[in-house]
Amino acid sequence: MIAAYGFNAVLTARPGMGDRLVDLLLTGLDEGSPGASEHCLVYLVSRSASDPDVVQVTEGWSSEEDHHRIFAGEAAQAIVAEIDGLLAQESAYTDYVPVRGKATF
Repeated sequence: MIAAYGFNAVLTARPGMGDRLVDLLLTGLDEGSPGASEHCLVYLVSRSASDPDVVQVTEGWSSEEDHHRIFAGEAAQAIVAEIDGLLAQESAYTDYVPVRGKATF
């Protein structure tokens, strides 16, 4: 399956909450969570090398519709609600159409 839709989010946790934010985002890979969906082809959580409270999430999806449908679900909304309480500021999102690349973990 090829990713036809994706986005990158930059999230800034409240001071000292970067570890908790990363842990919470990684639950998105658990069974029944959005990142475990067959439609989620890339789910990468990264941290800033200079600020441990700045976290990036890169996702690639089979389609924009699949992404929106899965994120409207209960599991995704529960994670989003918890994330909101950890943030120091509004997150920045950039959507994109993947062209080509590689992800190996």
